[in-house]
Amino acid sequence: VRKHLADLGFKRAGFDILLKPLPRTGERGAETVEFQFAPNPGEPAQALRQIASSGEISRVMLALKTALADKDAIPLLVFDEIDANVGGEIAHAVGEKMHELSISHQVLCITHLPQVAAKARTHCVVSKEVEAGRTNSRLTELTPDLRVLELARMLGGDTPSARALAKTLLGE
Repeated sequence: VRKHLADLGFKRAGFDILLKPLPRTGERGAETVEFQFAPNPGEPAQALRQIASSGEISRVMLALKTALADKDAIPLLVFDEIDANVGGEIAHAVGEKMHELSISHQVLCITHLPQVAAKARTHCVVSKEVEAGRTNSRLTELTPDLRVLELARMLGGDTPSARALAKTLLGE
């Protein structure tokens, strides 16, 4: 987990799992489990749920899923905006980590970040349309040309520079 955290921007973060014995074994086991996290060097590890931001929690979750991926029999991993509240360089790292997971698992990721979407083998867009007073959702798989346009849109608009950056992201 620590290695994957380092890949995701926590170069010197601490991570531990604290097991506390329960008074008696029950249907939930013999211990409680608490993830301890120290995102900054020199700071003591504390309960993840108490100190981590939503972006930090998302990256810890991705590190855990990656560390456990070759140990489980779950063929499909679904990430719903696991990259929330991250950007820039960390967005690239999140995309790389999910791409790494896709080697051994099918990964379905809902994202608003072009750095993450560009790492996908298949890119779909979800749209909503109102027809006869009802909202319908539509899933459309993008062709390579439409994918460039969608990534440009995600980058801020269909401009020549956004299209060039989208092509760069797809080429990495």
